[in-house]
Amino acid sequence: MSYKPLFLTRLSLLLSYLLILAVTQANELPYSNGQVSQMVRGGVGLWQVPTARMAANGSLSVNYTDNEEYRFWSASLQLFPWMESTVRYTDARTRLYSDVPSFSGEQTLKDKGIDVKFRLLQENYYLPNIAVGFTDIGGTGWFASEYITASKAIGPFDFHLGLGWGYLGTGDNLSNPFCELSDSYCNRTSGFSGRGGIVEFDKFFTGTTALFGGLEYVTPIEGLRLKLEYEAKNYINDRAGNLQQDSYWNLGAVYQWQDFDFSLNYQRGNTVGFGVSYKFNMHTVSQAKIDSPPRPLFNSQPAASMEELDRNRLYNELYSQGGFSLSATHTTADEMTFYGMQLNYREKDEAIERVGRIIASELPNDIKKYSIVETTGAVPMLETVIDAEKFKSAARLESLENDIKASYFRQDTDIDTLENFKPNRTSGVFYSADSFWIQTFGSPEDFYLYQGGLFLSGGYAFNNFSVVSSVKATLVENFDKFTFKVDNQDTSVPRVRTYAREYVTRSKVTMETAYVSWFDRIAENTYAQAYAGYLESMFGGIGGELLYRPVDSNFAFGVDVNYVQQRSYENDWDFFDYKVLTGHASIYWQPSFLPDTQIIVSAGQFLAKDKGVNIDFAKRFDSGIIVGAYAAFTNVSAEEYGEGSFTKGFYISLPFELFTLEPARGRGKLPWIPIARDGGQKLTRPVELRNITEVRSPFYD
Repeated sequence: MSYKPLFLTRLSLLLSYLLILAVTQANELPYSNGQVSQMVRGGVGLWQVPTARMAANGSLSVNYTDNEEYRFWSASLQLFPWMESTVRYTDARTRLYSDVPSFSGEQTLKDKGIDVKFRLLQENYYLPNIAVGFTDIGGTGWFASEYITASKAIGPFDFHLGLGWGYLGTGDNLSNPFCELSDSYCNRTSGFSGRGGIVEFDKFFTGTTALFGGLEYVTPIEGLRLKLEYEAKNYINDRAGNLQQDSYWNLGAVYQWQDFDFSLNYQRGNTVGFGVSYKFNMHTVSQAKIDSPPRPLFNSQPAASMEELDRNRLYNELYSQGGFSLSATHTTADEMTFYGMQLNYREKDEAIERVGRIIASELPNDIKKYSIVETTGAVPMLETVIDAEKFKSAARLESLENDIKASYFRQDTDIDTLENFKPNRTSGVFYSADSFWIQTFGSPEDFYLYQGGLFLSGGYAFNNFSVVSSVKATLVENFDKFTFKVDNQDTSVPRVRTYAREYVTRSKVTMETAYVSWFDRIAENTYAQAYAGYLESMFGGIGGELLYRPVDSNFAFGVDVNYVQQRSYENDWDFFDYKVLTGHASIYWQPSFLPDTQIIVSAGQFLAKDKGVNIDFAKRFDSGIIVGAYAAFTNVSAEEYGEGSFTKGFYISLPFELFTLEPARGRGKLPWIPIARDGGQKLTRPVELRNITEVRSPFYD
């Protein structure tokens, strides 16, 4: 192809000129500080091509762009300093969702995509940032591509150069260098495997290759940057059709105002586009609190003896100022133990320090040790032992090294602590109200379907038993459009989840759960539970679980076994004939080499009687926000499973304290399941031991 040498010559001359211009700039502006902008399809880059830049760690950018034939909704998250992930919906305006009006009406075609990018080399004075990335992995293959790119900043200019394969390589202006290794890299098969949704490793770096590049210029006008790129791909047989392309060059501007980016671009020599992005950092996002500071000890006047201690005042202040709801106490000659639950403070060290300061200001000085025992129901869960003298010394700043954390330690509850737990009350009524929000993107009936309302729960607890029921009350929704009940595809997989439309649309008020449960500590670091009744909206039955979870360990191990029957979607009480024995052995791991992450691997039998493994990966940010993804791989084939090929999903867990003016515990979960089928589906158990025992090795709290 004769135009390749001419193109490379012109590109090298342009980059050389810009390099000389940049060197003459007096002030250097580093691009490695996360001040970057998003591509049209989401992810850090120029317009259509990615760069090796990364956003600041924890950054989340939510984007909308419009480019005539296409609209893009995307969210890009800097999960680690070296890893960016992007999810995207593409709206191809030139095509309909389907040719059947009764199925999808006039809705235009939607295409889901997931991208990831990894930094291989971090920029220094001599070397550029280098990254490798994969776009539209596990999708339909229309936008699937791989790339290697480099970025180097000089003054206000940031230069980018990369190689693209797949969608990014359709310009074919360079021979595929991997063809020199094997002929298998020279050609790329079209289409996708199974029913879509599979990562096709055998296609990576195969087929035509294109060299792309460009630059970004930070102008003297605050917030304004200009971007120019050579995208090196063509639009023949594009997802939106054969699009006219008068130029490979794209240019435009981005204006950054507070947390928003506004962009205007000119692409393909004939198309004007625009976009807006909203960004915030998941590490630093917070909500101002109306709260008193921890109690100072400089002028405290503790009781002279235990007989003179004002217990009512102490207990009330533990609740009002320390968020600690007391259920029992035990006192010896030099030690006092407090049993109860922390209701307000999510961070364990903040909670202990606040409670410890209140106790230290009230108890007499001859009490040398405080024990704070956190309980769940009638079960002591964790003991924090405070050395009173060290704690008070650190709180009063009596030395140069005042590490208050060094004055206490956490441990499993010992025999004496368990035997001395004699709460005044072990039974009673409880109730709660929680909001819920169910959403789905990309459905045939409408792009965005939602349902929101309240979960009203209540019950009665006695000793280690409880009777619980919950009601779901729908307040707002557009699920009346949710008309496509079950697809007509023949499958050997039992319908355990694809009746979801029938369950969520049959009534405004439904009984979600009604069950009895038992929970106790059965050995050191080991807990057990059993439950029976209507366990979730689609299944009821009996089950049990064991969990081994040492205090502050990176590992926990558990197993659950359940025999359940499918509930009727016609009323709250009846059952269908389908029954299944389901359960999993699980490993819970917080790896030390990936701080603030949790990996859960569960192997066993799923609801559709398929066997396999479910992997859940979650990342926690400093704000308490958790984002996660999971996937189930079972012996159900892609053809049997249906569209999507296997079960996968994403979720974000938000602590309530981000929305309150006072300290608060608890959190809400927003799931996103691209396509829900029947294979790889777990029972949604009403109570899980990992949640009950969370205080022993916190990840969510």
